[in-house]
Amino acid sequence: MANTSSAKKMVRKIAARTEVNRNRRSRMRTFIRKVEEAIASGDQAASQAALKAAQPEIMRAASKGILHKNTASRKVSRLASRVKALGQA
Repeated sequence: MANTSSAKKMVRKIAARTEVNRNRRSRMRTFIRKVEEAIASGDQAASQAALKAAQPEIMRAASKGILHKNTASRKVSRLASRVKALGQA
């Protein structure tokens, strides 16, 4: 348990930051899920629209420290390739 006043303040700050990060991560995952659902349905137009909405959310999560930059880029790349393959099939 925190003993000093500065340690108690840090506990409060960390709790608040954790809540913000949890919300950002959840929002990003929701956008990714929408893309995956559109891909599963086979609708390329819907999946492209969902990807266009998800890409800035994923990159925003990277800029805020939720994900590493390369992880975010990899996620976007893999989703984009899946959407592209849907159009070629």
